Amino acid sequence: MKKRLTEKISGSLMQEDAPMAKFTSFRAGGCADLLVQPQNIKELQDVLQVLQEEGCPHMVLGNGSNVLVKDGGYRGVIVKLGSGFDHVTVEGNVIRCGSGALLSAVAKAAADAGLTGMECLSGIPGSIGGAVFMNAGAYGGEIKDVLRKVSVISQDGAHLSELDTGSLDLGYRHSILQQTGDIVLEAEFMLQPGNETEIKEKMAELKARRNEKQPVNYPSAGSFFKRPEGYFAGKLVQDADLKGVSVGGAEVSQLHSGFLINKGGATATDIIQLMRIVQAAVMERFGVMLEPEVRIIGEE
Repeated sequence: MKKRLTEKISGSLMQEDAPMAKFTSFRAGGCADLLVQPQNIKELQDVLQVLQEEGCPHMVLGNGSNVLVKDGGYRGVIVKLGSGFDHVTVEGNVIRCGSGALLSAVAKAAADAGLTGMECLSGIPGSIGGAVFMNAGAYGGEIKDVLRKVSVISQDGAHLSELDTGSLDLGYRHSILQQTGDIVLEAEFMLQPGNETEIKEKMAELKARRNEKQPVNYPSAGSFFKRPEGYFAGKLVQDADLKGVSVGGAEVSQLHSGFLINKGGATATDIIQLMRIVQAAVMERFGVMLEPEVRIIGEE
């Protein structure tokens, strides 16, 4: 299979036994059998078609800010989108960008153009593709509030199509992509004209709030748990007296209880064991089962 892939993209864009700690924000986890970095849509399409024909398990990765790979690694191919998916262009009130572009970069481009609507998303450390996949949100806003449409490719690389926001079934940390497996190639956002200075001041204010209240100096995947209906996950964890509880190098942040952090040398197993301790304690105390927002993949 690697030989077939080398016929499609440069061998320099492939890495065997790729340490996923290097490619995910938790800075923990095992190795993927193979990591491939297609640089454009044609290369991605070719890679996906080979993987489909070979029946090889695979997963597309953006910035890796919401993924944890178990210590046993990933038996298959991680497809990490290359630099050809990072483009951002502004035309009037519309921003078009590749799925590999960082939310922060898109929000900055919007601010520089005097366009408002993405301020609340500016501090999310993910890529556009992952943000659409999860309908990422923060500070009362979500991707769906400003997203107009996306172009996607099917998981087997055979079909390209466009989906508007209605077709994406965007809800709390959910999109239809989680069922279909379609992969975002590009996204288009409709924003509103605003005052550049005010927009940048708002972004700076939200950044300051984030730095004050979130453990940004430690590797993590942001808020680890989804918000249960009628509750706040971090409040449940705090009220269960779990702040500061640790397993190995993993800890429930003492700054924000909704974050599980890598204090240093944490393994994926440490993080998962800590997650289970938190889930069990919150369930016992409040009768609420916390579900991870983080995607956990691979083998023990």
